[in-house]
Amino acid sequence: MNKKYPILIDLDGVLNEYRGNFQSDYIPQISDGAKEFLEKLSKSFNIIIFTTRNKKLVSKWLIKYDINKFVCGVTNIKEPAFLYIDDRAVRFNGNYNDLYGEISNFKVWYK
Repeated sequence: MNKKYPILIDLDGVLNEYRGNFQSDYIPQISDGAKEFLEKLSKSFNIIIFTTRNKKLVSKWLIKYDINKFVCGVTNIKEPAFLYIDDRAVRFNGNYNDLYGEISNFKVWYK
């Protein structure tokens, strides 16, 4: 039996159409291709949604877009995982000068 490793995926800006206008009681619509991506990924990994949003609101959103069946959980804690997917992340390559440059020049993908 192959173990399915967890992958934590950010909700806003990755799975939905969030573009920086946060509203605590509203989650933007699902991004094109996100459902198919989650379905494919869920065959090899346990998907956990990583977000600071209200868990109940996120659960309703997952059901609304019929993607709850691909997701193992929702958390706001950085749990141990094989990989983290986020629109506001910088990959550390072992070099602090490179990292500083990445941080200094960082822009989210939709800007």
